[in-house]
Amino acid sequence: MKKQIKCLTTCALVSAIFLLASCGGESVTSQATQTTATQTALVQSAAVTAAAQTTAATTTATTAAQATAAQMTAATITASTAVQTTADQGTADLYVRFGDSGETFALHLYDNETAAAIAKHVGTAEWRLPIYHYDDFENWEVMQYYDIPRRYEIPDNAERITSEQAGTVYYSEPNRIILFYQDAEVAGDYTPVGYFDCTEEFVTAVEENPVLAGWGNKIVCISADE
Repeated sequence: MKKQIKCLTTCALVSAIFLLASCGGESVTSQATQTTATQTALVQSAAVTAAAQTTAATTTATTAAQATAAQMTAATITASTAVQTTADQGTADLYVRFGDSGETFALHLYDNETAAAIAKHVGTAEWRLPIYHYDDFENWEVMQYYDIPRRYEIPDNAERITSEQAGTVYYSEPNRIILFYQDAEVAGDYTPVGYFDCTEEFVTAVEENPVLAGWGNKIVCISADE
């Protein structure tokens, strides 16, 4: 009987020890599992944060690139507008006197090769040219022309002209400048060069330009400066 009681006691102790060991193992395992889950959550959180930072950086870079592109486009449009405005206004002005001591008038040049060539040559030295007229031709007394020395090369891009406004200047091949100082209807093949503001003072200066003493001709002076 005592042996049986001792045996049962021993078995109970063994069972208790085994139970405690099992509970302790489960507790350790549970703690380890929780630790692993926490670490996994931290890693995932760090990954999300990194992804958010990358997205923000990409968005910032894209915005900057778009802003730069917009600035470049605006600059291009501005430059293009400036070029177009310059083309519409012409290349430059030349300054003309009818007679050596006459009043100066601005000749507004068109934007073409012929006008540019004339401006280039005049820029190297003032032109002092004899004036010829068509007073002997009916209805042609509204114009006069100036012959340019042949050493100056001037491109011709003539078009058929049938009517002219007062103050308009044309180039006629070979090396001739024609000024219409009254409205006219004279057909010819001319290259438009520019125009004067056809004021009363301008017309008077052209018509009353005196003949140069000892020369027998009127003269016109064309320069790049006033």
